[in-house]
Amino acid sequence: MQFMWADTLLAVERAHLVRLIVWSGSSLLVGSTLLGLMRLRGHRSALLDHFGLQTAAWGALALALALARLQRLMLRDLAGATRLDRFVWLNIGLDVGYVMVGFTLLLFGWRSVRRLGLVGAGLAVVVQGSALALLHLVLASQISR
Repeated sequence: MQFMWADTLLAVERAHLVRLIVWSGSSLLVGSTLLGLMRLRGHRSALLDHFGLQTAAWGALALALALARLQRLMLRDLAGATRLDRFVWLNIGLDVGYVMVGFTLLLFGWRSVRRLGLVGAGLAVVVQGSALALLHLVLASQISR
């Protein structure tokens, strides 16, 4: 990690959390809307039900975590900046793992057991993991300059 002022790092971290809040709030809204429309119209689709459930659940969890981190945001010293950098790279690794788990669910649901619910859940996990990885990679690139 190269030289960066603490207030610059704070602004970068705050911007990341705002992007994360926007993404997770959108996910919660889209998942909830999809589920609500499915119930209102009386349409049953295992793929869309599980996609909506996963999307809403991931959105709610990410939103709660991002809001909690935003509340505790403070200036960091060098040790704190190093911990943040390592935490971001840990999250990127976890995000890649989420994408792999999502692909596994998707392929298993499609090829082996022919369950569209697994396909929908797997697709939602791939989307969420990919988006989180992208958001975390943007933060990693900003703090590694």
